[in-house]
Amino acid sequence: MFNSRVDELQDLDSRLIWHPYSPAPGAMSNLPVASTSGVYLQLHDGRTLIDGMSSWWAAAHGHSHPKIVAAAKQQIDAMSHVMFGGLTHEPAVRLAETLTRLTGLDKVFYSDSGSVAVEVAVKMALQYQRGIGHPERNKLLTWRGGYHGDTFAPMSVCDPEGGMHSLWRGVIAEQKFVSAPPSGSDFGDFVAELEAAIDDSIAAIIIEPMVQGAGGMRFHSPALVAEVRRLCTKYGILFIADEIATGFGRTGALFACETAGVNPDIMCLGKALTGGFMTFAATLTTDAVAEAISSPAGGGALMHGPTFMGNPLACAVASAAVSLIEEGQWREQVPRIETELKAGLKPLTEDPRVQDVRVLGAIGVVEMKRPVDMKATTDAAVAGGVWLRPFGKLIYCMPPFISTSENVAQICRAVRASVEANEE
Repeated sequence: MFNSRVDELQDLDSRLIWHPYSPAPGAMSNLPVASTSGVYLQLHDGRTLIDGMSSWWAAAHGHSHPKIVAAAKQQIDAMSHVMFGGLTHEPAVRLAETLTRLTGLDKVFYSDSGSVAVEVAVKMALQYQRGIGHPERNKLLTWRGGYHGDTFAPMSVCDPEGGMHSLWRGVIAEQKFVSAPPSGSDFGDFVAELEAAIDDSIAAIIIEPMVQGAGGMRFHSPALVAEVRRLCTKYGILFIADEIATGFGRTGALFACETAGVNPDIMCLGKALTGGFMTFAATLTTDAVAEAISSPAGGGALMHGPTFMGNPLACAVASAAVSLIEEGQWREQVPRIETELKAGLKPLTEDPRVQDVRVLGAIGVVEMKRPVDMKATTDAAVAGGVWLRPFGKLIYCMPPFISTSENVAQICRAVRASVEANEE
């Protein structure tokens, strides 16, 4: 019974659905999930897997957290959606009140996804420069190895060669890039390179603070983030912090910028914002940026308005997820997970197939010397009872914060088995 149902779903999926970052049909069959609970994915064939990816960073509190479920049920009975043009509602207002308090920023612009949050941030930066009398500042500066999303403005600030969007060179806007940030504390030459790249065309610097996500899962010093802030202030340009992946405790701090001791001018939030329940994002900024955009020279308004902007259901769910962050259990959970990942992945530092092992907060990364065998690597993890999604040379994990020590140990065993599944 199970097998026939699974076969049917996989066949229909292969014929009808286009999955992310894959051809159609895809090279591998996708595993049908029947339900989720806590750290677990229950497959249609009866197997149970630990979600070692927090479903792409989002399910930080695990799946079906009762507090978020209750908020969703309460809100859907009252109002699932109203247009945000000319109307407002308490879920949006209360969430904005919380987010501005937590970030130290002043204004919140809601959108549908992280990529759109970055689109909005880019638009904000360009309009701000117009508003303060610098329309010639029409480019963004960033470093290589970054990833900010898959729509056109975010694609333009992803790594133009090593990233996923080299196909669009000559079509998307041309931004300015410096080399990838160094991982250690010796970054004086790099800061000089970054400063030398700032010219009259630069409106803002956009980075993923401390952790570069899908561009390579590379880490860099919080002191380097502080240097970015210093340069932006020095030259009158904006600092955009893409904290979509790093926000809400993943690195061990509430936000990566907090570790660096700085505030950005614009911050992008998403993923864990709703605890993985639904798509939603926010772009936050200062009163000064909002005033410049709202001036006649700045365009008079931010001309952006997704249909589902400020969706009441998403706002209510996000408020519940953020309240879990405010309760603070993650402040003990994430350091414990970090310690356990370091111990569990340490044996791989001696493996001849492995280039590097690195851990920060609830993020564990194994960088291989060669691109992984995607099917063999995934199959090995699944056989170990864990869902992982490797890419390129990387086998990595992002356990939900509620993971027990036993869960983390099992994830580490699955990562080790995944490495073993690749040829030397």
